[in-house]
This record gives sequence, structure tokens and C-alpha cells, in this order.
Amino acid sequence: MTSARLTDEPAQGERATFLVLVILISLNLRPFLTAIGPLSKEIELHLAMSLDTLAWLTLLPLWLIGIGGLLTPSLRNRYRPHQLLTVALLLLALGNGMRFDSQYADLLIVSAALCGLGSALIQGVLPGLIKQMFAHKVPLVMGIFSACMMGGGALGASLTPQLATWVDWSRALAIWCLPVLLALLWLGWRVRLTASPPPVAVLGQQRLITLPRTWLLITCFGIINSGYGIVIAWLAPAYLAQGWSAQQAGSLVAWLALAQTLAGLGLPLLSARSLDRRRWMALAIICQAVGFAGLWLAPTAAPVLWSMFCGAGLGGSFALVMVIALDHHPDPHRAGTLNALMQGVGFMLAATGPWVAARLYHLSGDFSAAWQWQLGGLLLMSLLVVRLDPRHYPSAMGLPAVMSAAAQRNTPA
Repeated sequence: MTSARLTDEPAQGERATFLVLVILISLNLRPFLTAIGPLSKEIELHLAMSLDTLAWLTLLPLWLIGIGGLLTPSLRNRYRPHQLLTVALLLLALGNGMRFDSQYADLLIVSAALCGLGSALIQGVLPGLIKQMFAHKVPLVMGIFSACMMGGGALGASLTPQLATWVDWSRALAIWCLPVLLALLWLGWRVRLTASPPPVAVLGQQRLITLPRTWLLITCFGIINSGYGIVIAWLAPAYLAQGWSAQQAGSLVAWLALAQTLAGLGLPLLSARSLDRRRWMALAIICQAVGFAGLWLAPTAAPVLWSMFCGAGLGGSFALVMVIALDHHPDPHRAGTLNALMQGVGFMLAATGPWVAARLYHLSGDFSAAWQWQLGGLLLMSLLVVRLDPRHYPSAMGLPAVMSAAAQRNTPA
């Protein structure tokens, strides 16, 4: 049996086995979200859900991902990574599986909550493990993680409406428990994370939350994922309202997720030559701005193009900000704590995006206000990204400059 142990220098086979696990897990982190939008009309019809209630299927998981991210460092002190990932996958499988015969709106919301908790554990544990297992290839592996996560979202958006033409819509949603079980099987059969990382000091997390740099990263992460929550929740309904079929609207979300996949892998790779990743973040912000402006100003002119611009910007900036957070500290466990904290508070901020979009829709009567809201967030984010100069990471994190210099020398060009 091949095993992946958390050592300072994992063997090549151990890294390969762990990389397969990263791919299998990340593919399962978004279908439970992206499958909802294309089926929103059927869900509204069968369960009598209003737009505000429907928003909870996106809002609640994002909020719980945030809460879980804050709790993950403490959980890592008490439980082994293998245990946490096992519980996370079981929650994902249960959340997807209980949609098999959804007769009540409350049951669907509970399923979304369970999936959100599972995703929270995974996204709080995996980045630190990736930095531990692939210390010199963090941009590459985080790019793979982000790309597979967005690719799973594309599959959820494109395949679920197709499946719903053959089986009941609730059964089409429940099918996504099957790939989760595959990831769980691989974790139990091929991967053994036998060694626990050093304890993560809770006081360290409390100190991190007081740093202005932590809040800068949180704000950027929140804006990115607020945009993601808005388009996942409302892109398909916006075009369903214009007379599109569920399959056509689902294809838009799939194109968005495909562009996320490509940019989530490509931009971290392009940025790997230098710790200064600001120009690539700027490119991602510009892509988002073009996409959201197109959805606002000319929604029928080129909807696939606008969706792909949004996807490229969201996927690229998500992957880059995850890498940037890990760049801030040379120790993988403390970097993982910073990443978990960024995700925790950031996802809680992001969860307001779909709800704000629903309220703006009620006030304005269309979805253009939601796209304008995200454009305003991007303006703020562009001002914050300018401050992400890697030469200032040590002072921003309260570290000696020599520690960061050593980390930069160990980063391959």
C-alpha cells in the first residue's frame, strides 16, 4: 500500500498519491453549489421557494465554510488530518445524498449546510498540507487544486440539467454523492497521513486576526468569493428569466466554471517565477470587470463571453490569493493557519453576496444591480492588491526580514 506521510521530505510516490487525493477531493467542492442555479425554476415550482429562500442554498454553505475555516486550526490540534478529511467527505456525501427525494425546502437547505461544513473542513486543512507536501511547488499544486475545484463546478452546472431530463431533479442533485464516495475510498485505501503536524497555537491565530495584513487578505478573499456566490446563485436565473431553458442557462454556468478552471491553473503557474504576483492579480481583476460590466451593459450581446471573462477573473484571483496567503509565512503550519483564517472570515463576508443580490433584485426588478455591486467591490480590491508587495511580507506579519529572504531563496524560479 502506498502511503503519504507528513514528513519534511515526502517521497515521490507519497506526493503522487497525495496529489491524486487533492484532485479527487477538489472535484467535489463545488457541484452541490453550481447544480442549483440551472434547476432553480424547477426547485421554485416544486418546493414553492422564493428567490430569498433560494439564496440560502448558496449563502448558508458559504457562511458555514467561513465558520468552519475559523474552527479548523483548533480542530487540527485535536485530530489528525486523515480524520478531518474523512469526516469532511462523509458530510459532503451525506449532504448530496439526502437530496435524493427532496420534498421540503428545509431539507434542501439542511443538505446545503452539511455540504458547506464538509467543504469548510477540506478547505481549512488541504492548503497547509499542500505547502507541507509540495514546499517548492505550491503555485503548481494550488493551481491544480483550484482548477479541479472549478472544473467540478463546471460538471455540476452542465451535467445536472442534462440528468434532470432523465430522472427527477432531486435525484439529479443527489447523484453528486457518488464522486465523493470515490474520493473517500481513495483516502481510506491509498493515503495514510500518519504523522500529525506541530500544534497550531490558538494564540497565534488570535495574533493574526489583529494584523492589518490579515484583514487585507480577508477583504480580497471576501470580494472574490462574493462575486463567485453571486454568479453561481443568479447567473442562470437571470437568463432563465429571459426565456432560456435550464440546459442553456446551465451551459452558461459551465462556461464560467471552465474558464475558472483554466485560469485557476494557469495564473498561478504564470506567477510562479516570482513572489510578486500583483500583475497577475491585476489581470484577474480586469477579466472580472470586463465580465461583470458585460452582464450589466450588454447581457444579450455575448453572454458566453461575459461568463468566461467572469470565470477567468474569479478562478485566477481565487487561486492567486490562496497562494499569496501561503507566501506570507515560510512555516507551512502557520501559513496554513493564516490561509484558514483568511478563508474563514472571508467566506463569511462572501456569503452576503447572494443575499445582497436578491435584495437588489427586489428593489430594481432585474439582476443588473447585482453585477454593479460586484464591480464596486472590484474597485476596492484593486486598491488593496497594490499593497501586496512581497518585500513587505515580513514586516506585515511581524517576522524577521531574514526569515522571508530564506523563504524566497527556497522558491524556485
